Amino acid sequence: MKISVIGAGTMGNGIAHVFAQHGNQVSLIDISEKALEKALAQIVKNLDRQIKKELITEADKTKALDNISTFTTIAEGVKEAELVVEAATENENIKLKIFEEIDAQAPYEAILASNTSSISITKIASVTKKPEQVIGMHFMNPVPVMKLVEVISGYLTTDETTQKIIDISKSIGKVPVAANDYPGFVANRILMPMINEAIYSLYSGVAGVEEIDTIMKLGMAHPMGPLQLADFIGLDVCLSIMKVLYEGLGNDKYAPCPLLVNMVTAGQMGVKSGNGFYNWSHGTKELIVANQFK
Repeated sequence: MKISVIGAGTMGNGIAHVFAQHGNQVSLIDISEKALEKALAQIVKNLDRQIKKELITEADKTKALDNISTFTTIAEGVKEAELVVEAATENENIKLKIFEEIDAQAPYEAILASNTSSISITKIASVTKKPEQVIGMHFMNPVPVMKLVEVISGYLTTDETTQKIIDISKSIGKVPVAANDYPGFVANRILMPMINEAIYSLYSGVAGVEEIDTIMKLGMAHPMGPLQLADFIGLDVCLSIMKVLYEGLGNDKYAPCPLLVNMVTAGQMGVKSGNGFYNWSHGTKELIVANQFK
């Protein structure tokens, strides 16, 4: 199958990796040549990790890399696509512009999917001429490892389109789970308010960073605490999703914590910036609470 993936960041390169590993021809698209080079390097690194774990062979790695081509324009990258997966930044205006261009450049029969974690699929579909073929395909990070794909049908998405995406998800070793198009869908409707509440708990002095995360790890069997997870997701992304929930549901319980707002305003985005609730400047192997929270 011919797949086009738009966006060469963490999610985009992971999605490209998985599709290519399962024998699909992948066009990875990003306006930045440097981002594409970085994405390919990350895919090689992740494939090598799979080889080390004896999940794939060296020959599998070679085949997967041969299945990936890179492009710096949407027009070139989607012209033969059967499925386009948009994995750009979680910004509604950017996504709408991308979908307008995909709609104009991709074959009419192509399914147009978004990896959005919170933005309305119905809204995204509204800027295209074929809303019945627009759907959400929300992968989890890290994509090569996590099994779930949250499949979100917009208001006009057909059952046929939904079933095709379910089948495609299964073909790449994922477990698709259907959800309806409401703010945050299921994953982030539940996860983000929990993270926001953890930030409120820190903000109001209930406990410290390490204490909050330890309680959730040992008491609730979470593999990592909510503040550590927020740093990995990106505090800017967390804030964006909380804004979508707050504006879409109109309930004060979804209001982003002022501490989260201040941290993002100050450029503290978590792992990607080297500082968040933890200090990541040394890497991600050791948990060191950020100085301002000690």
